[in-house]
Amino acid sequence: MILSEVRVSQKINLAEKILENTSEGVMITDGKSRIISVNPAFEIVTGYIKEEVVGKNPNILQSGIHDAQFYNNMWKQIYENGYWKGEIWNKRKNGDVFLEWITISSIKDENGYITNFVAVFSDITDRKHAEDQLRYLAHNDSLTGVANRYSLNKRLEGLIHTAKKYNQQLAVLFLDLDRFKQINDTLGHNYGDMLLKKVSERLKGLLKNKDMIARLGGDEFVIVLPNLKHPKEAVHIAQMIIESFTKSFHLNTQEVYVSTSIGISLYPFDGTDIEKLLRTADKAMYEAKNGGRNQFELYHKKMHQNEPRQMKMENDLRKAIERNELFLVYHPIIDVKTNKVVSLEALVRWKQEQLGLVPPSEFIPLAEESGLIIPISEWIIQKACEDLKAIHLHGNTKLRMSVNISAIHFNQENFVKSISEIFQRTNVNPNFIDFELTESMIMPKASETVNKLVKIKQLGVKLSIDDFGTGYSSLSYLNRFPLDTLKIDQSFISRLTLYEEDSSIVEAIITMAHRLHLKVVAEGVENKKQYEFLKKEQCDLIQGFYISEPIPLHKLLTFLTSWETEIMN
Repeated sequence: MILSEVRVSQKINLAEKILENTSEGVMITDGKSRIISVNPAFEIVTGYIKEEVVGKNPNILQSGIHDAQFYNNMWKQIYENGYWKGEIWNKRKNGDVFLEWITISSIKDENGYITNFVAVFSDITDRKHAEDQLRYLAHNDSLTGVANRYSLNKRLEGLIHTAKKYNQQLAVLFLDLDRFKQINDTLGHNYGDMLLKKVSERLKGLLKNKDMIARLGGDEFVIVLPNLKHPKEAVHIAQMIIESFTKSFHLNTQEVYVSTSIGISLYPFDGTDIEKLLRTADKAMYEAKNGGRNQFELYHKKMHQNEPRQMKMENDLRKAIERNELFLVYHPIIDVKTNKVVSLEALVRWKQEQLGLVPPSEFIPLAEESGLIIPISEWIIQKACEDLKAIHLHGNTKLRMSVNISAIHFNQENFVKSISEIFQRTNVNPNFIDFELTESMIMPKASETVNKLVKIKQLGVKLSIDDFGTGYSSLSYLNRFPLDTLKIDQSFISRLTLYEEDSSIVEAIITMAHRLHLKVVAEGVENKKQYEFLKKEQCDLIQGFYISEPIPLHKLLTFLTSWETEIMN
């Protein structure tokens, strides 16, 4: 008997030790739901000590969140099944509400009567908050709080289904902020993030509850307008957005202005699935940008009438190099003082068997969009170097070669290395090579660009800024770059004798460029009046149809000979 009592005592002690050391809260009540024991974890989670709760009903923990029906169903299951498990919001001693996962079991004697209830629970508030946060992040953009791409696709899928079912129209608006990168680069990414938050708030303020806004990344937003009665409703929203962006955004102490370009596609006219509607809206947005920014464009059939031709053109362009369809023509550049041809600008042309002679204005943008511009650019540079060698061997040993550099090609990490390898392969003297770059290419990442330009200069190449006057047009800023030549955009030259403003601009550019020790090239010279004006203003070099049209290599050699003869005579 004594041995049996000892064993019982040992078991009780063991059970108490287990309860003391378990991380879950444990509460034991008698058959009438009066608390008779709790463990240390209970005290930690609830804030109540054992002496404060023994003899009391567990309802002292109730948060008030659940109604009477909830507890009735819970007790019904405990009596019928012997247990209940689930989530309950309870309240700590200090009043804080917490969420717990709890299992309540009934203990019965040998006769089947309930003698006790045991509740084992754990605080899952933090875990629940983490789950909610993960769920939020899975559906929302972490920066702005608007929907993300995943949510956009899910919601748009449902809206398209509803539109199809009830024969409704809906609109997709694709927004891209104009010159956002400039703000990011100037003020820093923190201000860029602040601006994106402000933009999303302003956009949300213009929309109804049924409408949806999502951020795809960067400065791109998509707005979905369901159940439209007429496309004019989408146009009206686009106009409202553009108008709202005329007001400044306040970012701490900074006041900034930003506009937006918007493309609009309509279901079912421009697409009947998510991919097509987003693609057509995106394409319309680029039309808005190309049209001058700060405006909207509706996607319509005119925009994709040329798609079959463009698709064929892209396929053919991929094979153009191996088929020897690309060729170069050369535009002479004249020294104004000596009237001698001192340089040639290499220009690429493409003659395709079925498409014929494709204008550069048509295939160059396609090459840039498809990434083909990189192999094409490398081919142009190599071919120009090879032809320069032939020109030098023909007796024109001091002639220079000027090549336009694509921004996409220039921004490649291995650009300088690839150029160096071309020079080695062709055995050309880099001192006779000029690279023409645009302002928009070198200005956005000035510090990185300077390093790359210095490396190019170290190869022996001279550097020129092309189309000056159409971009940033800051001569003092351009002085930071290791440049040799500045090329005045032909739009100013074409209006020289028509508008006094343009002649004044050209005069100022030539004067300031010379002060910065830069040579000046005027392109697009088409008549004697323009030539005489530029000569009077001491422009260094001229190029244009007044001298010659761009000509292929075999005709160029004849031209050079005849031009020299003409000068000597």
